[in-house]
Amino acid sequence: MATPRDYSVAFARVAQGDLHSIVGFIAADDPLAAARVLDQIEGRVASLMKLPGRGRVVPELAAFGIRTYRELLVAPWRIVYRISGRTIHVLAVLDGRRNIEDVLLDRVVR
Repeated sequence: MATPRDYSVAFARVAQGDLHSIVGFIAADDPLAAARVLDQIEGRVASLMKLPGRGRVVPELAAFGIRTYRELLVAPWRIVYRISGRTIHVLAVLDGRRNIEDVLLDRVVR
């Protein structure tokens, strides 16, 4: 149950699409596994409501001095977010087996 001191969570449209794609891909072979993955990811994101700073700074961005973005891992997925005021903005749910620089560059180009 959320309390007044908790943070709220907002998913960016692209992060919603990421999650939908992940779950859809897994569900094509195993709907129960897809439901488990969705529960795991949603649970990790919900945990940020009480401890928003628990995720690590995204290492690839930290290498460029960008420390605003954090991530949680639900192997093999990376949940990328930033904290703004009392809101957690989930910006992406990425496959950790892919090169994050390539994924982000592709999103910028699109």
